[in-house]
Amino acid sequence: MEYRFCVPCLFGLEGIAGDELRRLKMENVHVENGRVLFDGDEAALARANICLRTGERVLILLTQFEATSFEELFQGVYRAPLEEFIPLGGQFPVKGSCLNSRLMSVPDCQAIIKKAAARRLGEKYGYTILPETEAKYQLQFLLMNDRVQLYLDSSGAGLHKRGYRAIGNDAPLRETLAAAMVELAKFRGKEVFWDPFCGSGTIVIEAALTAKNRAPGLGRSFAAERFTWADAAIWKAAREDAREHEFHGRYTILGSDSDPKCVSLSIANARKAGVADCVEFRDGDATKMDLPAQSGTLVCNPPYGQRMLEQQSAQRLYAAFGRHLKFADGWKKYVITSELEFEHYFGRRADRKRKLYNGMIPCCYYMYTDPSRRDSARRKEGPSRRAQPGQK
Repeated sequence: MEYRFCVPCLFGLEGIAGDELRRLKMENVHVENGRVLFDGDEAALARANICLRTGERVLILLTQFEATSFEELFQGVYRAPLEEFIPLGGQFPVKGSCLNSRLMSVPDCQAIIKKAAARRLGEKYGYTILPETEAKYQLQFLLMNDRVQLYLDSSGAGLHKRGYRAIGNDAPLRETLAAAMVELAKFRGKEVFWDPFCGSGTIVIEAALTAKNRAPGLGRSFAAERFTWADAAIWKAAREDAREHEFHGRYTILGSDSDPKCVSLSIANARKAGVADCVEFRDGDATKMDLPAQSGTLVCNPPYGQRMLEQQSAQRLYAAFGRHLKFADGWKKYVITSELEFEHYFGRRADRKRKLYNGMIPCCYYMYTDPSRRDSARRKEGPSRRAQPGQK
């Protein structure tokens, strides 16, 4: 059976998720604000859930229609073939959101959709009151510009929950965002990788998963696997195929942090993720420690003033970090922060910038990838002594 799928994404990651889905050979991939759409069968459903790094979940489109009144909302849901997806006994809670529509009360829309779904399924199964005692079939709706889209959530827990991070530090970075940062850095495991503010190790672990081409969903289960119409053989085959495409090589992937508790937490998370054999974590002050190599890729999420440090303390940290890396010409550097004046404090304009969201915090991803610009700027400033790795 063919389905239309929707993959919600963090804002700024839609294009990256779309490229991922194309590499996974999905059909009719279409990128929109906040989501990516594609077509496929149950094998595509399993592959997307298991392999997708930057999407938040995989939703199955059940129906879509116009609705400007609660009666139209009720009738639209009532006409949907819900019995093809939800069996007798299945739990079908409803959640969703309303944007720019005449119907803007989410609780009222939830109640109407639940009532219409119960009426449809009750008539199909011959029950006045449905027994909701079996697996969960989460219904999710989006009512935007008076158009309703009703979905069935196939993922359960969000895809960012890989299963390796039971707890995080004070300011955890979502795994899907970390994976996108690694993708934008074009890291594939061929050079040294370093996160000097590793926190709970998320960026380093996602870099290792990317280098090994390990599917991020191999260590967890998904809601669709408990659906009565799910084919266990298809999901088993998708996992086996993902394992067959893993790479086995030697990688130099390092994380460091000035907080020993973060280092211990990162080590534990790497073990849970199954990448402890190819990553290393160590104590170290990012503004003072020696660089781990003459060249490589640096990706980091330093503390923001509004989250962990006072803003002025964060700004001083950026300035010290920039001075420390001033002559690290062999390194490509990628930094995400909400600090609007980061380039000023870091001491150099980024070669490229990209707007991203860390949770609800608008951020910018600063990308320093062109050593020739540093050389040109230094010639204008006059001669200076080139520092060795670790020197300011």
